Amino acid sequence: MSSNNNDNIRWGIAYIYASHNDTIVHITDLSGSETIAQCSGGMVVKAHRLEASPTAGLIAGKRAGQTALEKGIQGVHIRVRAKGGHNGPMNPGGGAQAAIRALSRVGLKIGVIEDVTPIPHDGCRKKGGKRGRRV
Repeated sequence: MSSNNNDNIRWGIAYIYASHNDTIVHITDLSGSETIAQCSGGMVVKAHRLEASPTAGLIAGKRAGQTALEKGIQGVHIRVRAKGGHNGPMNPGGGAQAAIRALSRVGLKIGVIEDVTPIPHDGCRKKGGKRGRRV
């Protein structure tokens, strides 16, 4: 049996929360209990309207990735999350793809990419009233 290089890589988990207002990149160890690096769109741009942009996601992902590399993480499994729930959009904002691209460009190996957006199971009633939102 041949020995892969993946056997001795230190893995982490990169949680990317991408709403339409902000992008947050949070890298933890495999258990998810210890934070290794964290950066958001609001930390890297001045204007509030740019926090969710792909540019802010790119810079936030780059910063978090560099910090993780310095602390010894060589690969990450990515969990992308949109707002979700019973009222939020189910698709992530524009910063998510840019943040993933930035993490791979920094030199981190990318493992599994999965979507962890919360899905409603018929809990609360959706807003908009009996006849829905009338446009």
